[in-house]
Parts: sequence; structure tokens; C-alpha cells
Amino acid sequence: MTKRSDTQTDTSAGVPGRRNAVTVHDVARVAGVSSMTVSRVVNGTKVREELRAKVEAAIQELNYVPNLAARAARSGAFRIGVLFSNPQSSNLGSFLMGAFGQSGRDGSQLDIEPIAGHDDPIDAVRVLLGRGVDGMILPPPLCDSLEALDLLWQAKVAAVSFATADPRSHSSAVLIDDFEGARALTNHLIELGHRDIAFIRGNPRHSPAMRREEGFRAAMAQAGLPIRPGWLREGDFTYRSGLDAGQALLECPPEERPTAIFASNDDMAAAVTAMALGQGIRVPAELSVAGFDDTPIASLLWPQLTTVHQPIADMAAMAVEIVADTLRQRRNAGSDDSAVRHHVAPFELKVRGSSGPAPR
Repeated sequence: MTKRSDTQTDTSAGVPGRRNAVTVHDVARVAGVSSMTVSRVVNGTKVREELRAKVEAAIQELNYVPNLAARAARSGAFRIGVLFSNPQSSNLGSFLMGAFGQSGRDGSQLDIEPIAGHDDPIDAVRVLLGRGVDGMILPPPLCDSLEALDLLWQAKVAAVSFATADPRSHSSAVLIDDFEGARALTNHLIELGHRDIAFIRGNPRHSPAMRREEGFRAAMAQAGLPIRPGWLREGDFTYRSGLDAGQALLECPPEERPTAIFASNDDMAAAVTAMALGQGIRVPAELSVAGFDDTPIASLLWPQLTTVHQPIADMAAMAVEIVADTLRQRRNAGSDDSAVRHHVAPFELKVRGSSGPAPR
């Protein structure tokens, strides 16, 4: 088992100047109504339908969000909105355990909202803003959404991008080095003698998927190994996509198959393992399989998955801590400005039974 923590960094920098937030008065001017009418619409008070339509159109045009977070902050405890994208993800349990544990220590309150219940993920952000949260944790793919981050800046709500591989200079983030993690795992397969290595991509909307592919490509290039076009398969981080990619890679004569398959997450790697065993291909004697994330499924499989561990629970706890610290800074300073923090958590290469020496 090789530990790869590289350097754990936590940098801070001032937030650059923001544009002025949209106010009730701006909405009133665009809608051609009084500020009181806008307030009534926002607060759900009955107004004439034609006035309501004008106000709602202006709100949408200006992307206005009521600053309910300031009202909530006056009650004492911070309210932190937590979004999650995939209710079936193996990471979800660890993420919530870490977040709840830290919120208990901080005395903050978590408001959970599933993204899957909305046609557009940005609507989940708006729902939490409407509930008056003080801060928000954005998971993939919202962690990379400039629209979501801009919405939160305008509402003066503290935000942390979680598990992004593309942290913004003006927004706090918690992440691992996906590039180095993928490169370390690929190098492990190369050191086992594998030269015919296939790769299953993750969801292209997620920045970690792109960085993991870049890490794989970098290791292969450094070793002078070609990447066959047919051995780069599309996936979207789901088990189903892993089955499809695994079938495409394995339904061919043994001499034309890769000797190792690196999938961008554990769910897809587990699916490849199942597909291989279903076809009578022995893992790892005839095929090595590796994943990424070290979710519970990695240890439940037989053989257990070689993978890259990212400390999801610790990262979730850090995300809550950063939001709470940011809100305390703002409260103490009497200002909406605060330091930006990028916390890079360590990763660890977990070598288990699914990877072995190349068969040829």
C-alpha cells in the first residue's frame, strides 16, 4: 500500500471586488412598480396578478435573490445548505456523516436538498436560497457552475465548491489532486508490467473526470506507451455505464483485449469486474481492474478493488468548517468580504486484489 499525500495546502487570498448585488429597488425599477410591491411578491403577500407577473419577470431578468440569509444570521446559528447530486452514489453516506459531524461541533444547522428532484440543478440552489441559508456546499457538477457561484455572490451567501478539480480564485473549495491520483494509479499498473491499458472516462460535466483522464494520459506518455483509440471508452460514473464500457472492451478475443482497465470511479470499476467474471475472465490473473474514490463498494467486491482513496468524510467536514469560519469572519468584521480557502486533501493509493502482474 503506497501512501501519496503530496502537499496538503490551504491557501488564503482576499476576494476581488464584486459587482453590486441586485436590490429590491432595481427589480422595482425594471418592473415599473413600487419597492413595496416587490417586497410583497417576494414575501408571498397577495398582489394583483398583472403586478405579480411584472415583478416575477423582472426578478428572472435580473437574477435577483432575496437576501434572506442576513435575516437568518440574526437568529444566531448558521444555516448551511448542502446539495447532493446522486442519491445512489457510494460516496453519499461518507459525505453526510462528515458534514453532520462537523455541523454538530460547530453548532451550525444543515439544510439538505437533492439535486435530482429538479429539472435544472440551479433550481436546487434557488430553493436553498429561498429558505434563507447563510452558506452552501456545491457538489459536482454545480461546484464548477459559474451560474451557481454568481447566484450565491449576488445573494451574499458563503459558498464552497466540493470535490472540484478546477477551483476558482474567488471561491473557496475542498478537493484532492485528481491528476496526481490518476497518474499514481496508472503508474502502479505499468509497474506491474501492463502495457495494454484501457481507460473508462467519467461524466464530462465533472471537472474531476477530466483531470483523471489527463493523469492517465500523462503516465502513459511518460512511459512511452500508446493509448489505443478503442480503449478509451465513455462513461458517466454510473454502474450501468461501466457495464456498457466493460462489455465493449471485453467482448473480443483474448489477444485483442486490454490486460488492465482503469475506470474513473469505483462504481464503473465494479461493473467491469462483474462483466469480466460473467465472461469467465479471471481477475486479476487475466485482467487487472482499478477504480477511483475508495467508496464502500471497493471493499465489498471480490477481489477487492485497487483504487485511489479520497477522504470524503474529512473533506465534507472541512467544507462545513470553511463555510462556518467564513460566516464568523463576516459577522465579526461586519462585512461580506472574507478570505478564500482552497483545501487540498491527501489521497492514498490502495493496492488490493483486483490488480496483479500482466498476463503477457
